This record gives sequence, structure tokens and C-alpha cells, in this order.
Amino acid sequence: MHSKAATITDYINELPEDRREGIKKLRNIIKKNLPEGFEEVISYGMIGYVVPHRLYPKGYHVDPALPLPFINLASQKNNIALYHMGLYGDQKLLEWFTKEWKQAEVGRLDMGKSCIRFNKPEHIPFELIGKLAGKISVDSWIKTYKKNRK
Repeated sequence: MHSKAATITDYINELPEDRREGIKKLRNIIKKNLPEGFEEVISYGMIGYVVPHRLYPKGYHVDPALPLPFINLASQKNNIALYHMGLYGDQKLLEWFTKEWKQAEVGRLDMGKSCIRFNKPEHIPFELIGKLAGKISVDSWIKTYKKNRK
């Protein structure tokens, strides 16, 4: 579901009540663990964490006017979705995450290339998501992005 919210607060306030707390907790754990330099914005109608143009002036190759995306958080039609571009761009990170997911014993991992879907907010492994959010610095993400663009 693509939101037209202009602010993070507006985005959260328009969520169905059963999703609001899960999104708020995910947002808080991401912000608590995200390395310095990333910025929180509304991006693609979702809550986004991006590399700002002041740190990576080239922006996103799809639209250079946009900052380089890293993580997005959204309430979709049937789930809460966490999009983590590092999982798509870094095989070692993906392997670490899938191993940690199994050890967390939170059920089956429902995942696309960069999208982790949570069907029930009460099954979200917040601590693991916090660790994931802190695994890649801005500089590391820019290097990974550039390497994968070639």
C-alpha cells in the first residue's frame, strides 16, 4: 500500500491500529541501531532510511534526484514489510541473517530479494532486526552499492 503521507508521523497515524505498534517498534529499533549518517525520510510512500545527497551526491541510479535507499519500512495489504537493500546486495549479510533467523526460532522466514514480510506483528524478532540495521555503515553501503552497479 503506497501512502501519500508527507511525514513519518502522518504515515504512522494513518496505519490500521493492529499494525501501528509493530511499525513503531520496528522504527524505534532501527533508529536505535542504525549507524550514523543515514537519514529517516518518507521514501516511495514508506518510512525510509537513506544515504543523503550530502554523503552520496550521485543519489539513486533509478532517479538521481532521490537519495540512495537503504532500508524501507511499510504496512502492506497483508503484512508489515521491511526492505533491506543490504540483504539484496551482500551475500554474506544475507547468509548471516538467515542463520540468525533460524536461531531466533521465530517461525518460517517469509522473504523476497530484499523484503522481509511479517504477517503478525507479535512474531517480529525486534532484537534481530536491530542487529541487522546496525550491520552496515553508510560507507560500507555506498561501496556495496557501487560494486553491484558495475
